[in-house]
Amino acid sequence: MSSTVFYDFHVEATAYLAALRARDCSPNTERAYAGRIALYLSYCVRTGMDWAAPTVWQLGAFLRWLVEQPLPPRGRLAPVEPRFRAEGTANHIVTTVCELLRFGCLHGWVAPEVVARLSQTKFLAFMPDGFDPGEDNQFRTVRTTLVKFKVAVPGYEWLDREQIDELIRVATRERDRFLVILLADTAMRIGEALGLRREDMHLLATSREFGCMFEGPHVHVRRRRNANGAWAKARKPRPIPVTTAVVDSYIDYQLERDLVPEATDCDLVFVNLFHAPLGEGMKYDTAKEMFDRLAQRAGFTARPHMLRHSAATELLRQGTDRSVVQELLGHVSQRSMEVYTHVADKDKRAAVDAVAAARTTKGRN
Repeated sequence: MSSTVFYDFHVEATAYLAALRARDCSPNTERAYAGRIALYLSYCVRTGMDWAAPTVWQLGAFLRWLVEQPLPPRGRLAPVEPRFRAEGTANHIVTTVCELLRFGCLHGWVAPEVVARLSQTKFLAFMPDGFDPGEDNQFRTVRTTLVKFKVAVPGYEWLDREQIDELIRVATRERDRFLVILLADTAMRIGEALGLRREDMHLLATSREFGCMFEGPHVHVRRRRNANGAWAKARKPRPIPVTTAVVDSYIDYQLERDLVPEATDCDLVFVNLFHAPLGEGMKYDTAKEMFDRLAQRAGFTARPHMLRHSAATELLRQGTDRSVVQELLGHVSQRSMEVYTHVADKDKRAAVDAVAAARTTKGRN
């Protein structure tokens, strides 16, 4: 005898998600926010808490529950050790809940005093690079979330050139190899790559006959709706120059793709060639599974965004002007680039060795 589960339609939460869609947020963002809000609303039902009138204490209890409640197992087999959410993940969930409550306040569903007690005034004693404090320091006073864990600033993972070459080597399919090379050479986001269409691939020495004045082989990143859910985060279209390695790999991939008749009519560059539905656009989950396979073969962690970090870091280390790197990455603000600047152990060692060599030379003189 199977039990039936009934779900209530939550009008206010649905309106909030619709507002995200109206703001042109990506489908992935909407999906992530929907999951966070569902967690909160389910918790409210179980505990009897009014979703529209939580106290700071109640939100704190929800925050603690998020990290203490074991996560459901992945797949059919339960893991040997239970998995738990990280404190940073719990912070993101509560931040989304606070956004829902602020949205509800604007529409009269949540009392203003509820929203007021969720944050506190903070004066920025130390400002990040590029921050504009205003003529009278008026922007140094901000509102910060009151209910959250204090967590260390996470490091950003990236891959060195040898690791990238290893991912390319262990890839047994031309499509997979091409995706790795493209991300590593262009610093694209995975959504931008999966959203590429054949018309975006300008890989000849000149594309003037197509009405494109950008010289040399390049690809165009454009924001638009795609059937596979891929989404370019940057609103501004941009061309990205590509290397001969990208061009050569794309040609090899096209030969592989031509062997699958179902892929003929799909305009997206990356398509399913090895499992159903054949010929349809490659989705995020498929790309993640692909990188998981490559990481297992290579013996180290590898995710698509790590290649973006790697490409940006390599450009900056080579002395590329920061404004050029910013344009290639598709960032509106230069402050957004700070997360892509990494210092490797070998860089720190080289700096220390340089100082030691200078002291030795000075001592001899």
